[in-house]
Amino acid sequence: MDNASSQVMFKNRVFLFLQGPHGPFFNQLAKMLTKADATVWRIGFNQGDAFFWRNKSQFIPFNQPIDTWSDFFQHTLSDKNITDIVLYGDTRDIHAKAIEIAKSRGVKVHVFEEGYLRPYWFTYERSGANGHSKLMTMSVPDMQQALHNSDLEMPLPPAHWGDTRQHIFYGALYHWHVMFRNGKFPNFKPHRALTVAQEFKLYVKRLSLMPLHSAQRALATRRIHQGGFPYHLVLLQLEHDASFQMHSPFSSMVEFLELCVENFASGAPGHHHLVFKAHPLEDGRAPISKTLAELAKKYGLENRIHYVRGGKLARLLNDARTAVTVNSTAAQQVLWRGIPLKAFGSAVYSKPEFVSDQSLADFFSMPSRPDNRAYKDFRRYLMETSQVPGGFYSAKGRRQALRLVVDMMLSSEDPYEALKSGHAAPRQQLRLVN
Repeated sequence: MDNASSQVMFKNRVFLFLQGPHGPFFNQLAKMLTKADATVWRIGFNQGDAFFWRNKSQFIPFNQPIDTWSDFFQHTLSDKNITDIVLYGDTRDIHAKAIEIAKSRGVKVHVFEEGYLRPYWFTYERSGANGHSKLMTMSVPDMQQALHNSDLEMPLPPAHWGDTRQHIFYGALYHWHVMFRNGKFPNFKPHRALTVAQEFKLYVKRLSLMPLHSAQRALATRRIHQGGFPYHLVLLQLEHDASFQMHSPFSSMVEFLELCVENFASGAPGHHHLVFKAHPLEDGRAPISKTLAELAKKYGLENRIHYVRGGKLARLLNDARTAVTVNSTAAQQVLWRGIPLKAFGSAVYSKPEFVSDQSLADFFSMPSRPDNRAYKDFRRYLMETSQVPGGFYSAKGRRQALRLVVDMMLSSEDPYEALKSGHAAPRQQLRLVN
């Protein structure tokens, strides 16, 4: 395609942004699309959305009752001649309904999510992510076949979460605006169970307790490393996260904790220990520490259960015998190391080559190992398709991501089709940022 043809094509593209990650990422992404001659609009649902969107002439407030959302969205699609919608997370009600309507009208759906290979990548897909991703129906042999068009050399998986402080800061700032400046959006209700005030208080509390939690984490980790015992690692998630709520068999974190402890008590050798590692953004809304203390007492495991608050996963993974999760993306680091993995929820890596089909008690007793060669092909496939180097929250991460993802959005092919056809953008020269 020549330059003139591409400019005409991009001028006909009209992007409608819905809710995005906290912070300036969506605003910067929209500015880049505008420079590519596309048109952009944003529907905002609260003052936090409005604050991070700088071009107010392209901002459309939705301040009506939520039961009018479908009609409002359909009218906006027609009124603005929308060709593409852009959103972060595909499971919250307003997004799920928007995706359904957009697909019925032939409008492209661009979905952003936290990375399947986080923290130095985020996910960009068309139509859906996580349990709704195209990856859910792809086999590993299909991916290996597509990799004939790839010669990517893979960087090692990062050892820590990434932009945690920036993530928390932008979350607190977003909720402050919703809490104190939301008068123009009287009908707004958050997509999670907690009120905006409760969310804001949790962000502030987590920021203030970071030094204490760091000390507790260091002490717990030292006890594990110096204990000299074999241990199994449970990778915890946020109970309110969409992956846990929408793509798992559990109704609460407590239910998952008890399943792990009960099966460990019945299946693991008596000299083994069980380590629970919290999500880096765990804020205390799920009673994890208290529940584990009660379960340890109930099953006679008081000295064999450990709880670690966030921190670097690699330090614990390096000596772990196995890992258990619902559907955490941290399982990718488990598989990279060839450690046996048991997962309970829907996840893009839940392939028979990687995840054990044993009962949990048998898994703790004598775990089966993953096919490490097949997993490395799977990981390489992700890095050539839906995983974008960079991040939503740090300035460096956003700069790196925008160099690639705008062209991916403007492409007529989704990331998986682009690799299969040989049109995927080369990535081997992209370097990770710290």
